[in-house]
Amino acid sequence: MLAFLRRHWLLLVLLAGGVTLRVITWLAYQPALLYIDTFRYIDNLEALRPTDLNPLGYTVVLKAMLGVGNLAFAAAAQHVLGLLIAIVLYLLTLRYTSRTWLAALVAAPVLLDAYQLHIEQNLMSEVWFQALLVAALWVLLSRGEPKWWRAAIAGVLLGAAVLTRTIGITMIVPFVLYLIMAGGAWRSKEGWKRIGVRAGAGLLAFAVVLVSYAGYFKSQAGIWGLTGAQGNVLYGRAAVVADCDKLPQEDKTLLLFCPEEPLGERFGVDFYTHYRYGDPSWPTTELPPDRSKQTLADQFAKRVMREQPVDFTLAVLKDFAKNFGPVKMTSLNDVPAERWHFQTTYPYYIVGENSVEMFNQTSLYFDGVTPSVNTDLATFLRNYQLHGGYLWGPALAALGLLGLLGAFGVGRARRSGLRSAAFLATSSGLILLLGSAAFEFSWRYQLPALVLMPLGGVLGLAAMLGWGKRDPAAPVRRPKLSDYPDEVDSGAVADFHRRYGEARLTPLVVVIAAFNEAKGIGAVLRDMPKECEGLPISTLVVVDGGTDDTAEIAERNGAYVCVAPRNRGQGGALRLGYHLAAERGARYVVTTDADGQYVNEEMPMLIKPLLAGEADFVTGSRRMGTEEHDSKVRWLGVRVFAVLASILTMRKITDTSFGFRGMHAQLAASVTLREPQYQSSELLLGVLARGARVLEVPMSMHLRNNGKSKKGGSIRYGANYARVMTWTWLREYVFGGARRHPMTPRASFEQQEQRRSPEKTGVS
Repeated sequence: MLAFLRRHWLLLVLLAGGVTLRVITWLAYQPALLYIDTFRYIDNLEALRPTDLNPLGYTVVLKAMLGVGNLAFAAAAQHVLGLLIAIVLYLLTLRYTSRTWLAALVAAPVLLDAYQLHIEQNLMSEVWFQALLVAALWVLLSRGEPKWWRAAIAGVLLGAAVLTRTIGITMIVPFVLYLIMAGGAWRSKEGWKRIGVRAGAGLLAFAVVLVSYAGYFKSQAGIWGLTGAQGNVLYGRAAVVADCDKLPQEDKTLLLFCPEEPLGERFGVDFYTHYRYGDPSWPTTELPPDRSKQTLADQFAKRVMREQPVDFTLAVLKDFAKNFGPVKMTSLNDVPAERWHFQTTYPYYIVGENSVEMFNQTSLYFDGVTPSVNTDLATFLRNYQLHGGYLWGPALAALGLLGLLGAFGVGRARRSGLRSAAFLATSSGLILLLGSAAFEFSWRYQLPALVLMPLGGVLGLAAMLGWGKRDPAAPVRRPKLSDYPDEVDSGAVADFHRRYGEARLTPLVVVIAAFNEAKGIGAVLRDMPKECEGLPISTLVVVDGGTDDTAEIAERNGAYVCVAPRNRGQGGALRLGYHLAAERGARYVVTTDADGQYVNEEMPMLIKPLLAGEADFVTGSRRMGTEEHDSKVRWLGVRVFAVLASILTMRKITDTSFGFRGMHAQLAASVTLREPQYQSSELLLGVLARGARVLEVPMSMHLRNNGKSKKGGSIRYGANYARVMTWTWLREYVFGGARRHPMTPRASFEQQEQRRSPEKTGVS
């Protein structure tokens, strides 16, 4: 318990503050705060009409809350939901970083922001909309790369969010983009199949929710739709900026919707949306039977957007930018910020004739009391709110910037697994703000971003500074190898010594790296020749931390086996094999794969040039010989990387990744090898940088005899291969001073061999 308290003390302090503020808010305004929208929800509790201004999502929730309690109970439930949202965001952040203070920063705005407290006391849809968004994020982000069923659950949650607040429809964009990005699946052909499945499942689930609701809407209204607000959503925005002289003058009916106030003297979006359009007696002129008020409003808005795209866009962006202002003030013609401020008297808004009586009757009906205010508590809340008790606009902008920078890979974020999560949270918040601004600006519409952008900003910061845990949805990139021998090498060599004592290997050793190759290794070893060009052959299988019985099968088929205690990648296994072979007396090393892609009978083509002193490193080339391939991308990649290597090394190379190679054992052990995977170009460029004579010979390459490559799909493989080749060239040729101290490998190696005794080399 003490350890728990020490670890999470900051959240507990913030949580105590959040609980205290919510209790004060609940006690200050009894039984709850009622807003204009509240009466629309209450009026529709029994009929559940889908054609009203607001969709039915919150109406159904409110009906359920009032079914078990009253207005005060509903407000209390929303406060509890706000606390749960903060806790979920805290736990979600800890999935990605172990720094609890960062997680506490994510929870703090929800716990302490006065505008959040105000909206929770209001019987409106915002807090439930927030909860659905956070639930969708939890499903997508909390347990590794999203499977199809999790994408489907998130699609259902986002569909429900749309039915709570229609602005949620904009979430489909970051939702789909995240399903493409998550786990780096887009880097491979197999990954795109996963993307297709999960994106299809998510979109289908999202569509099922909305189409089902739209079907209910059609059964009531005769047309497809989601809300009765469709006709006036964009009309208000268009009316503010419309230049009526640019509209078609011959369409007199459409011109009826142009405001009579001249440009520069227009009212705000809210006025034209709710008061002008909402006036049942407007327009006063009778409309033709084939063009309804809603149809004409839609046509008017679309025509304005088409004729004045710049004016329309600038108006939206201007309102979008208001979200990041330092002071929450009321700009000209905006919805008054005062509506979202705590008042010292109960706020009665005009909702029709006898508005005060309507408030009182509603409160009496559900709670048996009239609305009331505790002046002392309300004064405290108002002072708290107006003197900085909210998330500062520039801070929200900074969080958005941090989230985007982290998502785009700035700093250490380039290799971080937090990028897709930062992108989802940040882009979701921004697109909701932008979508809301396309309608009109209100400080109320900023609140969904309160639960999204702090999460995205913190994850972006953690990614850039390297403070994140590895995202389970991100592909694993093995760390570079340290100098030989590292801890894994030492453990493997010690185990080899226990197995075989001081046994010496033959002058020619075939090294095979194997990771879970039990199905194919036996056939490769049974086909291995016993000698080549008069040299006896030892086969050394380096088992790279596998989990099957590869080691046992290899030993049964006559191979020496070296078992690495954990998996590091083919590069680590081969490097271990080079050094072990050289230390145990090998003059020459041949590498081949455990999957049967190469023809053992072609081994003399590798050994003859070495024995004749014509080369120090001999590699096969499928382009000079023959090849079978099952990927056009990799077929092309072989040729592209050959051109790149030729340019970098200033010599012709036709195949950089052929795995059947022969070389002096000491040469292989002398090259700097740091790459755990995609190591073939590192070895080739490394021996060239040391001045070794490299020869390519025509050889054959077949398809694998079992399984599939462990190096990832073609796109991922190509990206990593290019990275390794480029960095090896920079290390060896640019920073390493290649050829500044050239060696003559043949003379050097021959002199070393001549000094060896027959007993040390294993030659009889």
